[in-house]
Amino acid sequence: MANQYLGTFEQVVLLALAGIEGDADGMSVVDAIESATGRELSVPAVYVTLKRLVSKGLVRCEVRIEEGGGPPARKYFALEPAGVQELTRAKTMLDSLWARVRPEALAEKA
Repeated sequence: MANQYLGTFEQVVLLALAGIEGDADGMSVVDAIESATGRELSVPAVYVTLKRLVSKGLVRCEVRIEEGGGPPARKYFALEPAGVQELTRAKTMLDSLWARVRPEALAEKA
């Protein structure tokens, strides 16, 4: 899907995925966001957002079962090319908006 609107939290989740080497499980995404923001997250909110990003075709999900009686099946997530495109589009849009803001105008409004 091209030109879809990404919510702020969707962008945060996509950026966290982009910064993780290889595929990531949901808790890796949670940890990356909490580390970057210093805020505690609702773990279910991250999983719901990942599921929504999968349904939008921006993220892929793979279920893996560990051999040898390890932990139960786990889901791993990675960016799809469409996810990279949407992140790039969102960054370009935000950069364009920020370029129009004068720092002194912000100071006057504070």
